[in-house]
Amino acid sequence: MLAAPLLKGLLLGLILSISIGPVIFAIIKQSLTNGKRSGYAFVAGVSSSDLLLLFICNVFTSLFNLVLNHKSTIALAGAGFLLLMGLYTLFFKKLKLENMGVDGVPKQIRIKDLVASYFSGFLMNTLNPSVFLFWFAWTAAINTSADDTTNPLQYKLVVFGTCLGFVLLSDLLKVFLAGKLRPRLTEKNLLWINRVSGIIILIFSAALLYSALLIY
Repeated sequence: MLAAPLLKGLLLGLILSISIGPVIFAIIKQSLTNGKRSGYAFVAGVSSSDLLLLFICNVFTSLFNLVLNHKSTIALAGAGFLLLMGLYTLFFKKLKLENMGVDGVPKQIRIKDLVASYFSGFLMNTLNPSVFLFWFAWTAAINTSADDTTNPLQYKLVVFGTCLGFVLLSDLLKVFLAGKLRPRLTEKNLLWINRVSGIIILIFSAALLYSALLIY
């Protein structure tokens, strides 16, 4: 029966998609300031990161204990990355409405801008230790329950495929809804969005740093 793994995948996807973290704010900010294409590129990077982490969790199961034993190092790396991103966003990044084009329509985004957005999403998600621990913990749980079924591979494919599909759709929806706010943007609003985003990223960086220091 596919009902049980399908439901489990939906619940898992719901948990991941509504989890409050720096990625959700970054998706919205990327879409507001650089347009839908950059937002979609950022989401593609996040989804690629999830796929990579899920692949590692399922194929290289020996890394489970390795990552848990070095979670403080992962936390420090993630905190450092978020710290730099937060400081850059808050103090150095300049946002102007000239990026918006005419009548609120964003100007043509270059390929290198889309590539930068993609890798920004990929790195932010990959270097977030909570994402590491989320996938490792749930992979262990799903693999255990899958062993009790007649077709473990099918069970895992349905669970994780449903989960990733749900998360991807929810992230794309965030980009779409953020784009609806574009006509209301002013330089003052952009400045406050940038400040709030930078502060939120710095808060998550501080939280990760604190947790890493507690582990050591």
